[in-house]
Amino acid sequence: MAVKTQFELEFIINSSPKLLYNYITTPSAMSEWFADDVDFKEGIYTFHWDGSHEKAKVISKVPGKSIKFKWLESDDEDTFVELRIEIDDLTKELALIIVDFADEDEVEEAKMLWESQIDDLHAIIGV
Repeated sequence: MAVKTQFELEFIINSSPKLLYNYITTPSAMSEWFADDVDFKEGIYTFHWDGSHEKAKVISKVPGKSIKFKWLESDDEDTFVELRIEIDDLTKELALIIVDFADEDEVEEAKMLWESQIDDLHAIIGV
């Protein structure tokens, strides 16, 4: 089994922390930018993309700040996806920090996918 490579991305989002938190944690809001559709049942999120789906459970959640998902189909116990909100003390800019994992030869592709999804999020929020 190949070891996944962790990477982190930061995106400035012109939004209130409360609105952004809603977009990274609620199934209806996540289906607007993250996946084609998102279901939540019995503590499990199901993300649908182009006819396929992935299931994830929340392994940590800090209200108003972050959510961390563990993909249920993953064999790698150490991987997760974290979406975290941070506010810069100096500039007061709101950033969405994304921590994810990919195979070493797929990291750049994964980053481009996140950039595309964040472009969708910007369009929805109106930035």
